[in-house]
Amino acid sequence: MKLRVLILIVIVVQILAFKSVVKAQQDVQFSQYIFNSLNINPAYAGYKEDMYFNAVIRKQWTNFSGAPQTGAVSLDGLTNSDTKNIGLGGQITWDHLGPQTTTSVFGSYSYRIRLDEDDSKRLCIGLGFGFNQYSLDGTAFQYVDANDPLVPTGSMSVIKPDARVGVYYFTPTFFASLSGMDLFSLYNSGKIYLTNGTAIASQAAAAHIYFSMGGLVNLSENVKVKPSFMIKEDFHGPTSLDLNLFALLSEKLWVGASYRTAVSLWHKSALSSDLNKSGALSLMAELFATDRLRIGYSYDIITSGLSSYQSGSHEISVGLLFPNNLVSGRIKSPRYF
Repeated sequence: MKLRVLILIVIVVQILAFKSVVKAQQDVQFSQYIFNSLNINPAYAGYKEDMYFNAVIRKQWTNFSGAPQTGAVSLDGLTNSDTKNIGLGGQITWDHLGPQTTTSVFGSYSYRIRLDEDDSKRLCIGLGFGFNQYSLDGTAFQYVDANDPLVPTGSMSVIKPDARVGVYYFTPTFFASLSGMDLFSLYNSGKIYLTNGTAIASQAAAAHIYFSMGGLVNLSENVKVKPSFMIKEDFHGPTSLDLNLFALLSEKLWVGASYRTAVSLWHKSALSSDLNKSGALSLMAELFATDRLRIGYSYDIITSGLSSYQSGSHEISVGLLFPNNLVSGRIKSPRYF
């Protein structure tokens, strides 16, 4: 068993290393990935063990013309309640930025390896496959020369396949996550062209590596604290670092904040040394309205020079749990990550 686990981890790490040697393009990222990591790691599928539906919508840079508007819906759970070793998930994401819209549909598979007798520790190996549809609305352009053949007169779209891979380890009070997204980007030029030479969309031109880690600390019977961090890297653009700190009050309300900034982990010749590293501060809350229903909200405050041109970003999420009662005598373990 140990040898098989080691081989799987080595394969994942080799894939991530190989696919990162490409051009840069940032991925869509939700602030509330802290409460549901399926968006950044396919190995997370089935983590909550029960069937879990999640919907999130994000309006970025309020009052900024053409600013991104993003949403996602997902459903994941276990396929076998006895061994709990296979998790499946599906997700639809859409991102509207100016005249361009990107729609992604992905399925995730997670093989969950039990590491102890009481089943409190699992190592999960995940794969995700799907496609991205890139669309461009030519009517949204304002141009000087009418009838320009390079400017589309209507809507155009194209579909491209893609893949994801990840590893997720967790205990009741600790987690570590490593994943690679946009794995087919090695074959992308960064733009999608039609036969007439029109670049209808910009697509991901770099695999993105996500590494995150966090823990849970009991301060009292009614207060738990969850510190964590995440590093996002494409090996060409600035390295992104999230620092997160949340408190769970009476098992009902999560409150906390996340600070995102750029860091210099190693030299990148294509980047200027005087780049502004300011990012954003996110204030978040998640309320368990019932045992099955949770509602989340976050407000992002931009700390860069863009702050004077917009009014922050809003993100709302809703999660619904469908308990699995197929196994008699099942004891439900809390899921804090």
